[in-house]
Amino acid sequence: MNKKFLTLGLASLVSASCFSQITPLKPNQDAIKFSKAINPENAYKHLSVLASDEYEGRETGTKGAWMAADYISNYFKSLGLKAPVNGSYFQKIDLVNVTLKESQLTVNGQPKEYQKDYLVSPSLISDKGFTFSTDEIVFIGYGIKKDSYNDFAGTDIKGKVVMMFNGGDPTLKPGTKIDRAAYRATLEARAKYFAENNVKAIILIDPAVDRITENTKQTLKKGRVMVKTNAAIEAQKQNETPRVSISVALANELFKASNTTVADLQKKITESQAPASKVLNVPFSASAAKTETPVRCENVLGYLEGSDPVLKKEVLILTGHYDHIGLETDPNAKDKVNNGADDDGSGTTGVLLMAKAFTDAKKAGKGSKRSILFMTVVGEEKGLWGSEWYSEHPVFPVENTIADLNTDMIGRTGEEYLGKPDSANYIYSVGSNMLSSDLGKLSEQVNATYTKMKLDYKYDDPKDPEQIYYRSDHYNFAKLGIPIIFYYDGMLQQDYHKPGDEVSKINFPLLSKRAKLTYFTAWELANRPKRPVVDMDGKGNPKK
Repeated sequence: MNKKFLTLGLASLVSASCFSQITPLKPNQDAIKFSKAINPENAYKHLSVLASDEYEGRETGTKGAWMAADYISNYFKSLGLKAPVNGSYFQKIDLVNVTLKESQLTVNGQPKEYQKDYLVSPSLISDKGFTFSTDEIVFIGYGIKKDSYNDFAGTDIKGKVVMMFNGGDPTLKPGTKIDRAAYRATLEARAKYFAENNVKAIILIDPAVDRITENTKQTLKKGRVMVKTNAAIEAQKQNETPRVSISVALANELFKASNTTVADLQKKITESQAPASKVLNVPFSASAAKTETPVRCENVLGYLEGSDPVLKKEVLILTGHYDHIGLETDPNAKDKVNNGADDDGSGTTGVLLMAKAFTDAKKAGKGSKRSILFMTVVGEEKGLWGSEWYSEHPVFPVENTIADLNTDMIGRTGEEYLGKPDSANYIYSVGSNMLSSDLGKLSEQVNATYTKMKLDYKYDDPKDPEQIYYRSDHYNFAKLGIPIIFYYDGMLQQDYHKPGDEVSKINFPLLSKRAKLTYFTAWELANRPKRPVVDMDGKGNPKK
């Protein structure tokens, strides 16, 4: 699961299902028969490979991820699934590795040293590169405008080079928990203000530059991968203002003529709760250019065509992300592989198990009426890249896509359920009522009929500080108005994004039961006369 918080706002729902009060469905014996392929033994077979040390944590754009993609595509082929991307199981993604081609920075005409005095992020450089020079820098403190505090008061930044601290808020007391929504709003307001004033360049005072180690230098030298989605390209066009991070030591050199230092300014601003913005008359110039190198990267898709002449035009998508975060960067780490067994080897395994069950059914003449797309996506840990790419380049028309069921972490017991009686019989169900009351009701009925698990709706709460609804691949389908359900075990502390997320800690019977819940829900969706109606506004409220 991705760490990032993407947006805010949800509608409250009940905390857990009570299937004793729900009218169950008539059990489908065919569905039950073919669900037998979803079992702990088959789950272990797949996950012990995908989450092995050999796969090196499956980081996007690396050998481990390519090995996982090949394993999945070969398995889809062995099942007889169609290759839906012009005869391929791979939907190629425009991923590039961005490295710094060249850079220069001078103060008072004297050249400064890259990785000692300053840094430039290649991914933030426009395709044209940048060059700027100035004799006047406008220092704007923290670049914050809120309540009675305003770093921009009495300053003219129009067309100027501005300098500011990289992060921090002097109006908050030490230890105050950051309101992420308010912080994001502050950043967006600042970016808008900079754009309106046509700011020439931004210099960030960043203590991290002073602490660069040899290990960090090697990491920076390798560059950074980024996917060139339409959204990313547009965002870069709207944010082409040059940015340079400088050390505290270099910042103090710039402040020298004003008889002050970074530490003095921070103390003064915090104690007075008043800005200390000022103009520095110092000759400053910088330039940089980047190089982009294509990197292999793909979603893996397997297609099962429906049996009904009319309904087969409609597609149900089953997703799980096969990437993880790769190897540890700490050279002293005893365990260097972040195996990602639960995150999201477990969900990927669930997709493979369901693919086996549905293809077995079709071979026996019991194929689903609607078509099913089994899709394991890449780049989720980088920012939901694979699902975003599919949302911009759908293989099947969006209007024909009836739902997405997403499994991301379904193999362990989360912190809140450790030691509880239902620790091996629950799942967090996220988003089932956000766009479709039909889907929410169906999910409850399927569970009451087949699996009888506790469906916990905690993460549908708008006050959820983790904002789980926005942090996995289903969200890129929800943004298109496609109903979704996200199945998740709630593991956010123990071994999350750590080498301890190992196969040995997976509860395979529980993984299989959760995958069966997804499978039975998919069976109903793929065979019902009508697709789930979209009657909710995306936040769990009825459409007006």
